Amino acid sequence: MTRRRRPTEHAVYLEVGDKRVFAGAIDWPAWSRSGRDEDSALETLFAYAPRYAQVLKGTRLGFEVPADPSALRVVERLRGTTTTNFGVPDAPPSADTEPVRDADLRRFATLYRACWRAFDRAAEAAERVELTKGPRGGGRDLEKIVDHVLGSDEGYLSMIGAKAPRGGPDGRAERVRRAVLSALEVAVREGVPPGPRGGKRWTPRYFVRRSAWHALDHAWEIEDRTPAR
Repeated sequence: MTRRRRPTEHAVYLEVGDKRVFAGAIDWPAWSRSGRDEDSALETLFAYAPRYAQVLKGTRLGFEVPADPSALRVVERLRGTTTTNFGVPDAPPSADTEPVRDADLRRFATLYRACWRAFDRAAEAAERVELTKGPRGGGRDLEKIVDHVLGSDEGYLSMIGAKAPRGGPDGRAERVRRAVLSALEVAVREGVPPGPRGGKRWTPRYFVRRSAWHALDHAWEIEDRTPAR
């Protein structure tokens, strides 16, 4: 008798704001989507699973697309903030306080590189075309999106006690990404120093979750706003 393989489940947390809810996969940083309520956030997360799988294709990280939305198992609900309502995840799940092992570091580096490749591919495909605008004519142009993503990563480095690398525009992306991986390893090996005057810091896991999400979110934005040629 052949035993049926159990469908893959994904543990998910919900970050619930007054105007927007984020659903994020605990074990898969960057797979996080939002909606106006819990149900729509989960539906959108499920809908993006094949796109997330495509990003990780060839990495051997073992991501499996859930068979149906019931495979998304909510394990934690967090109170959102004004940042959540604005459209950016801002609340770390409790799992992000767990220690980071060497295997985790290697996994995070692989995941980061996959998200960065997706962003670079999207940006390259959108060169020399005008991105479509939003319903009210909004949306950054490609150059500003790229600058925004790199600038955000430079700012995120301070959340684990690191500094943004210096240098001009040439080679900026490579410098920033090297700095991200290096700072992450230092934060894991030596710990995240306290913030100035007790200011906010991130755990290494949440640093990965937030910055990888940001790169991939804008990669998908570029893809969705690039006109078909």
